[in-house]
Amino acid sequence: VQLQASGGGLVQAGGSLRLSCAASGRTFNRYTVAWFRQAPGKEREFLAVISWSGGSTRYADSVKGRFTISRDNAKNTAYLQMNSLKPEDTAVYYCAAELWGSTTSADFRSWGQGTQGTQVT
Repeated sequence: VQLQASGGGLVQAGGSLRLSCAASGRTFNRYTVAWFRQAPGKEREFLAVISWSGGSTRYADSVKGRFTISRDNAKNTAYLQMNSLKPEDTAVYYCAAELWGSTTSADFRSWGQGTQGTQVT
């Protein structure tokens, strides 16, 4: 599967953004999808994952209660709704997918190119 992430931008602290991850092909509903981010000078950080059916999700403690991952298999798209944004959320955000992946795993072999940088001021 090929992934295309979009939706980053400039936002004030306390604001919201929604990121999208559009997938190619007709097997998107077989892929578990996750969101990661990487801030300048820092390692890539796991944020959230959603199962292929959408029935199971898991979040990093740093975003739990503020970010929501979802998917629309009919549109071959996954989303990350980000609310109550903080300056420390400034990063480039990536989506990733794994065929029949587990939401407890951190192994994802398909990656999008990353959104334009999200900057929270």
